[in-house]
Amino acid sequence: MKLPWKSDDDGVTDDTAATASDTADDATTSTDTGSKGSAYTAGKGRPTPSRRESERRRGPVAPPPTTRSEARARKKELKSSMSREDKRKLSNEKRAQRNEQREKMMAGDERYLMPRDKGQVRRFTRDIVDSRRNFAGLFMPFAIVLIVVMFLPAIAVYANIVLLLFVIFMVVDAVILGRLVNRRVRERYPDTDPSQTGFRLGWYAFTRAMQMRMMRAPKPQVSPGDEV
Repeated sequence: MKLPWKSDDDGVTDDTAATASDTADDATTSTDTGSKGSAYTAGKGRPTPSRRESERRRGPVAPPPTTRSEARARKKELKSSMSREDKRKLSNEKRAQRNEQREKMMAGDERYLMPRDKGQVRRFTRDIVDSRRNFAGLFMPFAIVLIVVMFLPAIAVYANIVLLLFVIFMVVDAVILGRLVNRRVRERYPDTDPSQTGFRLGWYAFTRAMQMRMMRAPKPQVSPGDEV
Protein backbone atom coordinates (compact mmCIF):
# COMPACT_ATOMS: atom_id res chain seq x y z
CA MET A 1 0.00 0.00 0.00
CA LYS A 2 1.38 3.38 -0.99
CA LEU A 3 1.28 6.09 1.67
CA PRO A 4 0.80 9.72 0.74
CA TRP A 5 4.13 10.82 2.10
CA LYS A 6 6.09 8.13 0.22
CA SER A 7 7.29 8.53 -3.30
CA ASP A 8 7.18 6.01 -6.13
CA ASP A 9 10.88 5.33 -5.76
CA ASP A 10 10.39 4.10 -2.19
CA GLY A 11 7.76 1.57 -3.34
CA VAL A 12 10.04 0.21 -5.95
CA THR A 13 12.83 -0.08 -3.43
CA ASP A 14 10.64 -2.04 -0.98
CA ASP A 15 9.47 -4.45 -3.70
CA THR A 16 13.02 -5.02 -4.82
CA ALA A 17 14.17 -5.71 -1.27
CA ALA A 18 11.36 -8.27 -0.75
CA THR A 19 12.23 -10.03 -3.97
CA ALA A 20 15.90 -10.15 -3.02
CA SER A 21 15.01 -11.56 0.40
CA ASP A 22 12.94 -14.36 -1.20
CA THR A 23 15.76 -15.19 -3.60
CA ALA A 24 18.22 -15.41 -0.70
CA ASP A 25 15.91 -17.81 1.17
CA ASP A 26 15.64 -20.06 -1.91
CA ALA A 27 19.40 -20.07 -2.29
CA THR A 28 19.85 -21.02 1.36
CA THR A 29 17.39 -23.92 0.99
CA SER A 30 19.17 -25.15 -2.12
CA THR A 31 22.51 -24.96 -0.30
CA ASP A 32 21.17 -26.96 2.66
CA THR A 33 19.79 -29.66 0.36
CA GLY A 34 23.00 -29.87 -1.60
CA SER A 35 25.09 -30.18 1.56
CA LYS A 36 23.29 -33.48 2.35
CA GLY A 37 24.60 -35.03 -0.84
CA SER A 38 23.00 -36.23 -4.02
CA ALA A 39 21.87 -39.48 -2.32
CA TYR A 40 19.54 -37.66 0.02
CA THR A 41 15.96 -38.97 -0.16
CA ALA A 42 13.04 -37.27 1.40
CA GLY A 43 11.12 -39.18 4.04
CA LYS A 44 8.03 -41.21 3.19
CA GLY A 45 5.95 -39.21 5.59
CA ARG A 46 4.59 -42.40 7.24
CA PRO A 47 6.00 -45.10 9.57
CA THR A 48 7.33 -48.37 8.13
CA PRO A 49 4.72 -51.16 8.58
CA SER A 50 5.62 -54.02 10.88
CA ARG A 51 6.05 -57.61 9.69
CA ARG A 52 2.70 -58.64 11.14
CA GLU A 53 0.92 -55.82 9.33
CA SER A 54 2.64 -56.74 6.04
CA GLU A 55 1.57 -60.39 6.39
CA ARG A 56 -1.98 -59.28 7.20
CA ARG A 57 -2.08 -57.23 4.03
CA ARG A 58 -0.95 -60.17 1.91
CA GLY A 59 -3.89 -62.17 3.16
CA PRO A 60 -4.31 -65.20 5.44
CA VAL A 61 -1.89 -68.16 5.14
CA ALA A 62 -3.49 -71.42 4.04
CA PRO A 63 -3.63 -74.03 6.82
CA PRO A 64 -1.60 -77.23 6.39
CA PRO A 65 -3.36 -80.17 4.70
CA THR A 66 -5.27 -82.47 7.01
CA THR A 67 -5.56 -85.50 4.72
CA ARG A 68 -3.34 -87.21 2.18
CA SER A 69 -5.78 -86.51 -0.64
CA GLU A 70 -5.68 -82.81 0.16
CA ALA A 71 -1.88 -82.86 0.25
CA ARG A 72 -1.77 -84.62 -3.12
CA ALA A 73 -4.21 -82.08 -4.57
CA ARG A 74 -2.06 -79.18 -3.40
CA LYS A 75 1.07 -80.81 -4.72
CA LYS A 76 -0.58 -81.39 -8.09
CA GLU A 77 -1.75 -77.78 -8.22
CA LEU A 78 1.73 -76.54 -7.37
CA LYS A 79 3.31 -78.67 -10.10
CA SER A 80 0.80 -77.45 -12.67
CA SER A 81 1.90 -73.87 -12.02
CA MET A 82 5.62 -74.67 -12.40
CA SER A 83 7.63 -74.51 -15.57
CA ARG A 84 9.51 -77.48 -17.01
CA GLU A 85 12.84 -76.16 -15.74
CA ASP A 86 11.45 -75.69 -12.23
CA LYS A 87 10.06 -79.23 -12.23
CA ARG A 88 13.40 -80.67 -13.34
CA LYS A 89 15.23 -78.67 -10.68
CA LEU A 90 12.81 -79.79 -7.96
CA SER A 91 13.13 -83.43 -9.06
CA ASN A 92 16.93 -83.25 -8.95
CA GLU A 93 16.85 -81.70 -5.48
CA LYS A 94 14.53 -84.41 -4.16
CA ARG A 95 16.68 -87.16 -5.70
CA ALA A 96 19.83 -85.72 -4.15
CA GLN A 97 18.08 -85.43 -0.78
CA ARG A 98 16.93 -89.07 -0.91
CA ASN A 99 20.41 -90.27 -1.84
CA GLU A 100 21.93 -88.30 1.02
CA GLN A 101 19.41 -89.68 3.50
CA ARG A 102 20.04 -93.25 2.31
CA GLU A 103 23.81 -92.86 2.60
CA LYS A 104 23.49 -91.58 6.16
CA MET A 105 21.03 -94.35 7.01
CA MET A 106 23.37 -97.03 5.64
CA ALA A 107 26.21 -95.47 7.65
CA GLY A 108 24.19 -95.91 10.85
CA ASP A 109 23.21 -92.29 11.53
CA GLU A 110 20.53 -92.44 14.24
CA ARG A 111 18.60 -89.53 12.71
CA TYR A 112 17.85 -91.47 9.53
CA LEU A 113 17.37 -95.01 10.85
CA MET A 114 14.05 -96.78 10.90
CA PRO A 115 12.40 -96.96 14.35
CA ARG A 116 13.23 -100.68 14.70
CA ASP A 117 16.97 -99.96 14.22
CA LYS A 118 17.31 -97.01 16.59
CA GLY A 119 19.00 -97.17 19.96
CA GLN A 120 22.29 -98.34 21.40
CA VAL A 121 20.87 -101.81 22.17
CA ARG A 122 19.94 -102.43 18.53
CA ARG A 123 23.31 -101.10 17.38
CA PHE A 124 25.09 -103.46 19.76
CA THR A 125 22.91 -106.34 18.53
CA ARG A 126 23.82 -105.62 14.91
CA ASP A 127 27.50 -105.60 15.80
CA ILE A 128 27.17 -109.02 17.47
CA VAL A 129 25.43 -110.47 14.43
CA ASP A 130 27.91 -108.95 11.99
CA SER A 131 30.92 -110.13 13.97
CA ARG A 132 30.07 -113.84 13.67
CA ARG A 133 29.46 -116.21 10.76
CA ASN A 134 25.81 -117.22 10.94
CA PHE A 135 24.39 -120.40 9.45
CA ALA A 136 21.18 -118.51 8.67
CA GLY A 137 23.17 -116.32 6.30
CA LEU A 138 23.31 -119.25 3.86
CA PHE A 139 19.53 -119.29 3.49
CA MET A 140 19.36 -117.10 0.37
CA PRO A 141 22.06 -118.96 -1.63
CA PHE A 142 20.63 -122.30 -0.50
CA ALA A 143 17.11 -121.29 -1.62
CA ILE A 144 18.40 -120.43 -5.10
CA VAL A 145 20.22 -123.77 -5.39
CA LEU A 146 17.15 -125.63 -4.14
CA ILE A 147 14.95 -124.04 -6.81
CA VAL A 148 17.36 -125.22 -9.52
CA VAL A 149 17.48 -128.73 -8.05
CA MET A 150 13.70 -128.99 -8.18
CA PHE A 151 13.90 -129.08 -11.98
CA LEU A 152 16.20 -132.14 -11.93
CA PRO A 153 14.03 -135.23 -11.35
CA ALA A 154 17.05 -137.44 -10.67
CA ILE A 155 18.02 -135.63 -7.47
CA ALA A 156 14.75 -133.88 -6.64
CA VAL A 157 13.88 -136.73 -4.26
CA TYR A 158 16.76 -135.82 -1.97
CA ALA A 159 15.94 -132.11 -2.02
CA ASN A 160 13.27 -132.44 0.68
CA ILE A 161 15.65 -134.26 3.00
CA VAL A 162 18.37 -131.64 2.48
CA LEU A 163 15.84 -128.86 3.04
CA LEU A 164 14.65 -130.42 6.29
CA LEU A 165 18.21 -130.76 7.61
CA PHE A 166 18.99 -127.20 6.62
CA VAL A 167 15.93 -125.87 8.46
CA ILE A 168 16.89 -127.82 11.61
CA PHE A 169 20.44 -126.42 11.60
CA MET A 170 19.11 -122.92 10.97
CA VAL A 171 16.68 -123.11 13.91
CA VAL A 172 19.44 -124.35 16.22
CA ASP A 173 21.72 -121.54 15.10
CA ALA A 174 18.92 -119.00 15.59
CA VAL A 175 18.32 -120.17 19.18
CA ILE A 176 22.04 -119.94 19.96
CA LEU A 177 22.24 -116.47 18.44
CA GLY A 178 19.17 -115.24 20.34
CA ARG A 179 20.50 -116.40 23.68
CA LEU A 180 23.93 -114.94 22.96
CA VAL A 181 22.51 -111.55 22.03
CA ASN A 182 20.22 -111.33 25.07
CA ARG A 183 22.99 -112.36 27.46
CA ARG A 184 25.46 -109.85 26.03
CA VAL A 185 22.89 -107.05 26.04
CA ARG A 186 21.99 -107.67 29.70
CA GLU A 187 25.68 -107.60 30.60
CA ARG A 188 26.42 -104.40 28.65
CA TYR A 189 23.14 -102.58 29.35
CA PRO A 190 21.62 -103.94 32.59
CA ASP A 191 19.01 -101.15 32.72
CA THR A 192 17.42 -102.15 29.41
CA ASP A 193 13.64 -102.41 29.41
CA PRO A 194 12.72 -106.13 29.56
CA SER A 195 10.13 -105.56 26.84
CA GLN A 196 12.96 -104.75 24.43
CA THR A 197 14.82 -108.01 25.04
CA GLY A 198 13.87 -111.68 24.97
CA PHE A 199 12.15 -113.05 21.88
CA ARG A 200 11.80 -109.62 20.24
CA LEU A 201 15.52 -108.92 20.36
CA GLY A 202 16.35 -112.48 19.32
CA TRP A 203 14.04 -112.25 16.31
CA TYR A 204 15.65 -108.95 15.31
CA ALA A 205 19.08 -110.57 15.39
CA PHE A 206 17.84 -113.62 13.45
CA THR A 207 16.24 -111.56 10.66
CA ARG A 208 19.49 -109.65 10.21
CA ALA A 209 21.52 -112.86 10.25
CA MET A 210 19.36 -114.30 7.44
CA GLN A 211 20.30 -111.46 5.10
CA MET A 212 23.42 -111.64 3.01
CA ARG A 213 26.13 -109.42 4.40
CA MET A 214 26.18 -107.10 1.38
CA MET A 215 22.39 -106.59 1.62
CA ARG A 216 22.19 -105.66 5.29
CA ALA A 217 20.93 -102.21 6.22
CA PRO A 218 22.49 -100.39 7.97
CA LYS A 219 25.85 -101.60 6.65
CA PRO A 220 27.94 -103.75 9.02
CA GLN A 221 30.32 -101.67 11.09
CA VAL A 222 32.49 -104.62 12.15
CA SER A 223 34.16 -107.49 10.30
CA PRO A 224 33.63 -111.21 10.96
CA GLY A 225 35.79 -112.31 13.88
CA ASP A 226 36.06 -108.85 15.52
CA GLU A 227 35.52 -108.61 19.24
CA VAL A 228 32.42 -106.66 20.24
